[in-house]
Amino acid sequence: MTICFTRLKMKVFNSINSMDYNLLMQIHNMTQNSFLDSVMPYISSMGDLGAIWIIFSLVLLASKKYRMVGIMCLVALLLTSTISEGVLKNLLQRPRPFVQYPSIQLLIPKPPSFSFPSGHTASSFAAATIIARNFKKALLPAFIIAIAIAFSRLYLMVHYPSDILGGILVGIFCAMCAEAILKKYWTRKGLI
Repeated sequence: MTICFTRLKMKVFNSINSMDYNLLMQIHNMTQNSFLDSVMPYISSMGDLGAIWIIFSLVLLASKKYRMVGIMCLVALLLTSTISEGVLKNLLQRPRPFVQYPSIQLLIPKPPSFSFPSGHTASSFAAATIIARNFKKALLPAFIIAIAIAFSRLYLMVHYPSDILGGILVGIFCAMCAEAILKKYWTRKGLI
């Protein structure tokens, strides 16, 4: 029974990997050009360790009026990092596209961690969700940055499309959890 389940699981994973790779190659072939080759590494680097979102959160912390939103962003980022980088990547251990397909030429150094979910995408969508829910005027810029970072990971071929989708879902989920938990806590403490 266990052997049958393992074989079925491998068939499913191989099928998903094949579809993911084909979609990744279509995206890359349709969008690849010298301008994006030079720009995408910079866009991707904005999401390194959630840097752009941490900086934005620290700016919010400096203002008493927006401090709670800054705290929500930081908690969402911490939760996202724990779930995506600490749990899911190590549990699933999905190899990155360039590991499975060595012919892929990278424009950035090889990321050392596993592929699923995209941590850059997860942190970007966690922060963008908090920002959008608390600053309606910032909804569009926040999600444009988040989408650009997510797309850069596909363009640079360090993630599959399903890694990006997984990152989006993890990020939004963590943002909603962080906001709900903190608002409940602050309400009980009479802070809001």
